[in-house]
Amino acid sequence: MTDCAINHVTPPEAWEILQTSPDAALLDVRTSIEFEYVGHPMNAVNIPWQEAPDWSVNQDFVDKVRQMLAARMGSEADIEALPVLIICRSGKRSLVAAEALLKSGFRKVYNIEQGFEGDRDGAEHRSTINGWRYQNLPWEQS
Repeated sequence: MTDCAINHVTPPEAWEILQTSPDAALLDVRTSIEFEYVGHPMNAVNIPWQEAPDWSVNQDFVDKVRQMLAARMGSEADIEALPVLIICRSGKRSLVAAEALLKSGFRKVYNIEQGFEGDRDGAEHRSTINGWRYQNLPWEQS
């Protein structure tokens, strides 16, 4: 266990961190279908926290994050000290995933509040009041 806390950032704040911290990783924890078809931030790595159809938690999540970071930075890097920015649709799954990383020893964990699509508006639509895509930050779609 660690005394570190999750850092909560807005999409523009997350983008700034990614631009100024070359070691930072952007992790998208949505399902692979959401990642591919709804779109995702540029250079994000998809490691789902849960996957359809049963929505069970990915038991290998932390190990897969460690493997991804080791592949990016090399096995000699202090993986748990690297900044990891986590995004989902609206900031809820990413918060739970961030908590799991923090409990596993990661020390620089960021939850991107509002997520990729943001909160729902009065008509129950997303991407109209906040979120990564609403902020016109770089993203792509398959």
